[in-house]
Order: sequence, then structure tokens, then C-alpha cells
Amino acid sequence: MTTAPTGSSGFPDISISTERLVLRPFDEADVPAYAEMMNDELVTAWTAVPQPYTQADARAWITDRAPAERAAGRGLALAVTEFLTQRLVGTVQLRRTDWRVRSTELSYVTAPWARGEGYASEAALATAQWLFHDQKFERIELRTAADNTAAQQVAQKIGCVSEGVLRGAWIARMRNGGDPLGGWIDLRTDLIVWSLLPEDLEGVAEHLTAFSDWS
Repeated sequence: MTTAPTGSSGFPDISISTERLVLRPFDEADVPAYAEMMNDELVTAWTAVPQPYTQADARAWITDRAPAERAAGRGLALAVTEFLTQRLVGTVQLRRTDWRVRSTELSYVTAPWARGEGYASEAALATAQWLFHDQKFERIELRTAADNTAAQQVAQKIGCVSEGVLRGAWIARMRNGGDPLGGWIDLRTDLIVWSLLPEDLEGVAEHLTAFSDWS
């Protein structure tokens, strides 16, 4: 696990390595794979990304908005890639960062072809370890839609504690009438709030093995 020197503000430009993954800043070469991943049905259902998600959307995020978020200290977006193949398997994102409280919100997305390999948990755990050990953060928050059980499993596997429910706090999307070729409709749902503190990670890495992931 390596980091660049931390500046006076914002997140450092980092690369984090695990047994199977490399988490690194996005670059323009990631645009096609990132756009394809963000157009997946489950990503559409559980996130607020625009649909269809075009390569222009991906390029604007990768080259403009994500670097601006990092420089301002508001958040951080990392490409999650396989160590051996260098394929993009997903992303980990930090947002709503409060540097005084040393707290941030973490979310994750996994490409359809890479699900079921434990990648989301491995990437999320590595990011949490880096935040707690290198950046001296004291709290990480996750929010998962009430019906997104796979996302909740990832939170549980990395040691998160459920703190409560935000009623009617999110808009999920579902196919109109269940038709895979039909349009999307909005569906209001609850959010489950999870927290992760440094002490919650004790013993987690030793017991983290492959299990089902989400989008």
C-alpha cells in the first residue's frame, strides 16, 4: 500500500495494492470500460447515475469532476483493477468528507463480469484500512438501499455496524412493468446507514474470503 505525500488540502494521489487488486486514480483510457460498467442494470437500479451513461459522461467524470473533488478534499474516486490482467473490475468512491470530524462516506460498484469474486469487499476493506491508518480518519459511513441485500452483505463482511434507517431517503429505479426493454420508473425506498470505526476492523482481514458481491 503506497501513498503520495499529502498536501495542505485534499486527498493525495494514491495507489493501493491488495492480494488481487490495484486501486488507482482513473485515467482517460478507462472511459470505455467505465461507461459500460455504469450502464449495467443493477448499477442503474441502485445508483443515481444518468441513463444512458455515455462515454462523454464517463470522460467528464474521469478528467474533470473526479479530480476536482479530490483536489478540494470533498471526495475521492479510485479505479479498482485486477492485479494480473489490469482489467477494470469496479470503483470505490469517497464523498461528503468532513476533515474536522475525520469522516467520509464510502460506496462501491463492481462490473457485472467481476461479481461473485469478493472484489467489492476486498477493495472497500483496503480503502478503509488506508483511511484509518494513513489518513487518520475516525469514521466511515455507508448507505445502502433497503432492498439491496448484496450491498448490505459487503458492509457486514468488512465489519460495518448498522446504525438505523433513513425512511424514504432514496430513489431506486426499476423496469416499468418488469419489461427488460421498457423504460425505468422511480421507486422511493429507505436507506440503511452503516458505520465503520477503526476498532471495527480488528480481525476482519483474517476472516475475509470470497463471497457474493453486488454491483
